[in-house]
Amino acid sequence: MTIAAFSHPWLSVPKYSVTVDEYVSFRRNGFLIVRGLLLAEHVDELLRHTEALISGEFDVSPFVHIPTDRPFDRRDAIHRIHMGHEKIELWERYLLYPRVLDVVAALHGPDISAMQTMLFTKAPGSNGQGFHQDSYYIPTFPDSLIGAWIAIDRADEENGCLWMSTGSQAEPIYPPSHGYGYGNISLKDIHHVENVGGHSNSDEDPANTLKPIAENYGQVEIPAILNPGDVVFFGGRVFHRSLKNRSEDRYRRSFVNHYCNARSFTPWGGGNKNHILARGNTHLAFALPKFGTPCAALDPSRASVSDAGSINVPTMMMATMDGMMGSQTPSIDPHDD
Repeated sequence: MTIAAFSHPWLSVPKYSVTVDEYVSFRRNGFLIVRGLLLAEHVDELLRHTEALISGEFDVSPFVHIPTDRPFDRRDAIHRIHMGHEKIELWERYLLYPRVLDVVAALHGPDISAMQTMLFTKAPGSNGQGFHQDSYYIPTFPDSLIGAWIAIDRADEENGCLWMSTGSQAEPIYPPSHGYGYGNISLKDIHHVENVGGHSNSDEDPANTLKPIAENYGQVEIPAILNPGDVVFFGGRVFHRSLKNRSEDRYRRSFVNHYCNARSFTPWGGGNKNHILARGNTHLAFALPKFGTPCAALDPSRASVSDAGSINVPTMMMATMDGMMGSQTPSIDPHDD
């Protein structure tokens, strides 16, 4: 299937252009909040889908284990659902939402691999998640992981919004003391951590040994207060957490995607071959969208190095005749080493 073979609503979504100030803010702070990135009708579609999951109108059995030996608590079971884009067309569509990809391409592109979807429902009274770095869980080489956290409801300090540690993108990835996790173990004096990102009913989170390191950014930790349709983008090294939903009747629902540069290698999730080429190109393996959502993987004009045999480089920086540096067309004449 090719993009031109069918009509798709994403083909008419207006482009979002990242400004220089937004780019600099992301590099300086490690995260960027983009207001109103999702169009109102698309936020409504995500909200209706989430409410159908919560109410029982939508069958969650394809991706949530339903026990037969005890009562099924739907609210707890759908608190966090992973990788729904592999089974639900709507999830794939919002993983490949054009305006989100516009921002990712500007910050981390132009080649984008779409890796993960998660839905958080976070009902009133639900616990938060302790300090963590996403690249601890999803390693990419070189590290180019970026998250896109889409607010479906308003997220604020009362109902458990994200808290971002400004400037922590400069930190290494802290490795686990044992068990699963990735980190920069080649660094001589790096701390090994444990109980990272756990769900605790206490904001103190005493078992999380990443917390003392993250607290060095306590003066610059800020709440990511979002309205529906706002999106916060953040790099995989950034310390972040969420606190308990202390509201009496407000959910904090969000749809969260992860991407990386499509030219970064990853062993996560079965490797590059299982992740969709969303934008640009890559020399690595990639997956096609299962539901045909428009993306680079379906573009017949996409040419890889293996397809073309070479990469066209019209100009390159090299020495000019007067001894200065300048842009010139590279010579194709043979030369001696």
